[in-house]
Amino acid sequence: MIAVSDLGKSYGPQTLFEGVSIQFNPGNRYGLVGANGSGKSTFLRILAGEEPPSAGTVAIPKRLRLGVLRQDHFRYEQVPILEVAMMGHAEVWRAITEKEELLARAGESFDADRYAELEELILRHDGYTLEARAGEVLEGLGIPTEVHRRPLATLSGGFKLRVLLGQVLAAGPDALLLDEPTNHLDIVSIRWLEKFLADYRGLAVVISHDHRFLDNVCTHIADVDYDAITIYPGNYTAFEEAKAAERERRGKEIAQREKQIADHQAFVDRFRYKASKARQAQSRVRMIEKMAAGLEPLPQSSRRYPRFVFKQTRPSGKEVLAIEGLAKSYGSNRVLDGVALTLRRGDRMAILGPNGIGKSTLLKIAAGVVPADAGKVEWGYEARPGYFAQDHREQLGADSRQTVEANLWETCPGEPIGFVRAQLGAVLFSGDDVEKQLRSLSGGEAARLLFAKLAVEKPNVLLLDEPTNHLDLEAIEALVEGLASYDGTLVFVSHDRWFVSRLASRILELTPAGINDYHGTYEEYLEACGDDHLDAEAVLDKARREKRRQKAAAKRSAGGDGAGAGGSDDRNRIRDLTARRDRLTAEIDKTEARIGEINETFCDPTYFDRASPKEVGKLEAEQKKLAARVEELMAEWEEVETEIEELAGAGVA
Repeated sequence: MIAVSDLGKSYGPQTLFEGVSIQFNPGNRYGLVGANGSGKSTFLRILAGEEPPSAGTVAIPKRLRLGVLRQDHFRYEQVPILEVAMMGHAEVWRAITEKEELLARAGESFDADRYAELEELILRHDGYTLEARAGEVLEGLGIPTEVHRRPLATLSGGFKLRVLLGQVLAAGPDALLLDEPTNHLDIVSIRWLEKFLADYRGLAVVISHDHRFLDNVCTHIADVDYDAITIYPGNYTAFEEAKAAERERRGKEIAQREKQIADHQAFVDRFRYKASKARQAQSRVRMIEKMAAGLEPLPQSSRRYPRFVFKQTRPSGKEVLAIEGLAKSYGSNRVLDGVALTLRRGDRMAILGPNGIGKSTLLKIAAGVVPADAGKVEWGYEARPGYFAQDHREQLGADSRQTVEANLWETCPGEPIGFVRAQLGAVLFSGDDVEKQLRSLSGGEAARLLFAKLAVEKPNVLLLDEPTNHLDLEAIEALVEGLASYDGTLVFVSHDRWFVSRLASRILELTPAGINDYHGTYEEYLEACGDDHLDAEAVLDKARREKRRQKAAAKRSAGGDGAGAGGSDDRNRIRDLTARRDRLTAEIDKTEARIGEINETFCDPTYFDRASPKEVGKLEAEQKKLAARVEELMAEWEEVETEIEELAGAGVA
């Protein structure tokens, strides 16, 4: 449990929140929401002890282990990826490394008591499964097993942040504090994270701008608004409904009270100077004063909704874009190969797929930002594309001293300053904001400026690469509204399922096996092809089964194990495989029993007094060897079981 009492935070004259007294309970998952700049990340840092409050206290039990998502991957550049993830459980990791150091120095001196303490600590925290847990989490986050032993520096920035997320999750903390954990994740990894959090038994506080993620994960919403933090039960959709209903109710109460005051005031004005009514009028005056004193205006929300209006100057021809035989490589990495598609006027196409598959590259080639290695890209009659880059700082000029106002005016030099100011005001640049230099803009501000430029340019085709990155929930909702009203052709890359489901009428999914081009909504696509392709666990399990199936088939083919022979040979094969499976099961049981005996030996504090360092090291080596043997036996057992299932499924009795 984390309890906050009378908490406040201010920066000079700016108050983020004050008088906050709330409690976060185990088993609940809280979505922390609010406008950009409202204090969400600041509040999370206060809970984590990384920043002091201006007032109030945070009470956290001493033994509660916090898991905090940080972005300090520079500390681990030369550390193997798997070890970075294991370091999340600092106590166990220190014990494992210290134990290995003790064994390495055993020839010189050996501290048996300390070794026993470390062994007991590792066993108490189930530390011998930490490596397996970390590997499973990394795989779920889209980092394949074959790279786990490589240094962190070999990964791109986005995947490094995935490893840091894995570091937090694999540690199994009592409480999770996650600031934008879905950033840099693709749809499959987001789905995996949702399932992980749904099964998580501790308390979690999560900041996210992903509607669907908040709906699928959260049991409560902590809303940062009106200089306060209020907890609502339910997911994000339930919160929106409850907050709107509460504000409507309060508005009606205020209106009713104001009407009562107005009625009393009318009576006073009418009879103030009549002697027979003077006493009543004076009584009404006191009543008005009392009612007015208790009348508080409806507070102003910190949430602001921009207004995005996209129009086309004139429509394009019916065939907007034709792509044939498109190929692109970066060094030895071939990201696109033989891509072919036709885009028609009015299409609203979402491009989906895992990170690194070539989605952004496809959009860049279509926009003319990067050249293709092979193939043709032909825009149709009167097609005028407008492009929004994922790296919009590069698109604007990150180091530019140019102001927001000057940058937009360049796009429409023939328009008066009033027109430019009106366009900027619609996307929440007002007052001195228009004089901000481009290099000082936040990610959300830069994105809003680019959308203003697209609104002024009026293209009839919009190419948007991850348009919701850096936008808050209010801006995302406004963008959906603006794009839904756009009468041109829309192509976009996004990992935000809510955003995709609200806009797409065609799905182009890029996969390692090729392209799935489906004409229909996102929900229709999922219904047509099943949801498994967006389920990381199902995808991984399917890949493992296919790998085992191919291996088993190759063995049968090489060994002449009845492949292509009659039913009698297949029945004999099933009988042999069943016997082999039983032998493997027995050996696994025997090996695991021996591992259990070694663990019990290590738990005996007198053992290290009796045993020599050489004997301890020998038993430690046996334990590791047996653990590796169990993994081998389990893999072999799964291969045998898969082959039995396939033969049985083929109708072999």
